[in-house]
Amino acid sequence: MKTIQHLFILTIFGFSALAISQTDVYETDKSAILDVMHQQENAWNNGDLEGFMQGYWKSDSLKFYGSNGLTKGWQNTLDNYKKGYPTKAETGTLRFVINDVSKIEGDNYWVMGEYHLTRAVGDANGVFIIIFKKIDGEWKIVADMSC
Repeated sequence: MKTIQHLFILTIFGFSALAISQTDVYETDKSAILDVMHQQENAWNNGDLEGFMQGYWKSDSLKFYGSNGLTKGWQNTLDNYKKGYPTKAETGTLRFVINDVSKIEGDNYWVMGEYHLTRAVGDANGVFIIIFKKIDGEWKIVADMSC
């Protein structure tokens, strides 16, 4: 009987440790992902669109879906940002509001939130869902839907 009790207690401790470990991983991943987004805000607010794009996967497989439809590729996405936001009057000041960060599976998370641009040419606000993937040890946006 004692052996069964010991096995039960060890099993409970094992599951508890696993749950704590998974929570720690989630919090670490979430913090790193939010740090990428904070760096993007800073780059944007300094008028550095190339710096802003460092949060994106530099690949032809990157997908961005916005008001102009689907854009494929990192360079095409950057070109669209440069065309749409040519001066500080258009870029203004960016602020993200994060409403949810959830693990999809493996090293993949989605982030749902809002963007708020305060601009001389008129404010712009919208919502987004972005997919982050850990690539070569770094969190990168592999898909973005913003409207």
